[in-house]
Amino acid sequence: MLALATPALRAFTEGVSGLRGRLKAGAQPLLITDGAKSVVLSGDEATKGVLSDARLDGTDFEVLGHFTDPSHFDVDKIHTRSLFVHKGNKRLMVTYWCDVCYIRTYTPGICWCCQKYTDLDLRESIPEE
Repeated sequence: MLALATPALRAFTEGVSGLRGRLKAGAQPLLITDGAKSVVLSGDEATKGVLSDARLDGTDFEVLGHFTDPSHFDVDKIHTRSLFVHKGNKRLMVTYWCDVCYIRTYTPGICWCCQKYTDLDLRESIPEE
């Protein structure tokens, strides 16, 4: 019976720690996998902020975490840096940047210093701060 299972169910039963597909950003974010399977994404509040960012809608997106059931994936907490965009052959970490104050955050919103809305800033790596 397991041989007939869907890819999402096989991943659920194998305890996969990552999932990649096209992000449908919004209040109820989804990841559309290669097999056209829609997987509902959830996470902590900061992670939900990233997953609802319209600037990321439609991107080739990767999340790290675990399946809670075959159609629901719980993304690891924001501090573990578990959200990535793939562009070309590069895996880019999702970050946000205030170019006025030089402050980096990991979820969208206003800069806590100058109140400017932060820019999406996809990075190959982040120097230790």
